[in-house]
Amino acid sequence: MLLQRVLTAVVLLALLLPALFASSPLPFAWLTLVFIGAAGWEWARLNGGGPISTVVAGIAVAAACGVGLDLGWTRAAPPWPWWLATLLWPLGGALALARGPAGWPRVPAALRWIVGGIVLWVAWLALAKARTTGINFILSVFCLVWVADIAAYFGGRAFGRRKLAPAISPGKSWEGVWSGMAAVLVLAIVWAAVIDRSLPVDSTSLYGALVARLGWAGLVGVVVLLAAMSVVGDLFESLIKRAVGAKDSSRLLPGHGGVLDRIDALLPVFPIALAMTTL
Repeated sequence: MLLQRVLTAVVLLALLLPALFASSPLPFAWLTLVFIGAAGWEWARLNGGGPISTVVAGIAVAAACGVGLDLGWTRAAPPWPWWLATLLWPLGGALALARGPAGWPRVPAALRWIVGGIVLWVAWLALAKARTTGINFILSVFCLVWVADIAAYFGGRAFGRRKLAPAISPGKSWEGVWSGMAAVLVLAIVWAAVIDRSLPVDSTSLYGALVARLGWAGLVGVVVLLAAMSVVGDLFESLIKRAVGAKDSSRLLPGHGGVLDRIDALLPVFPIALAMTTL
């Protein structure tokens, strides 16, 4: 199992890193479009789709992303997709988590499919737009999610006492959440104060952009919000899997599960981060 995970990670890095650091943002946009199409297929499978309809769903999500690319929205997107996600994730996520795994199947299937398509499309659009903004910018958002997850894991193991959502993800604790938030606050302050100002970066980071627009107090508030949304994204995907009795979203990534398993926390964070930079 460990060897399988390592081999899959090596292959993914061999694909993603050259695309991410290419001189043009297009290789990254096209590669991630393929991944988000696969995530659309997984979403349809988790929500009752059959063999043909799930493939159609994945193609439809990828095609919608292709339309956004053709319209030039990965370079200069209107702000409404970011604000749509900023509205949907806190309200819809809170409602879904409050109703628990038993409540998800009661949502009309058509609505679940539509919401999933919108969530994936907006997330891909935000991801591609972040890469167009600059490598420093997109890495600052990626690192926020990664650091929040890693710090939550170790903080939860060391201090975890109160369960966050035992019916959805028994391993998560409130102490882990606080640990993740504290870690990303340190990350944000160091990145904005040191990396953006001292290193030859190609663009400002998310944190530098927030300080310029909202000040240091605004940076703290937004970073805490994004860390919370990364937890919501993670829990939301776990809720859907528990509702249908699935361990992973698929087996597309041997040893890692599916694409949704790897990007769940990113789905709300990228569009909400871009919304905050338009304030």
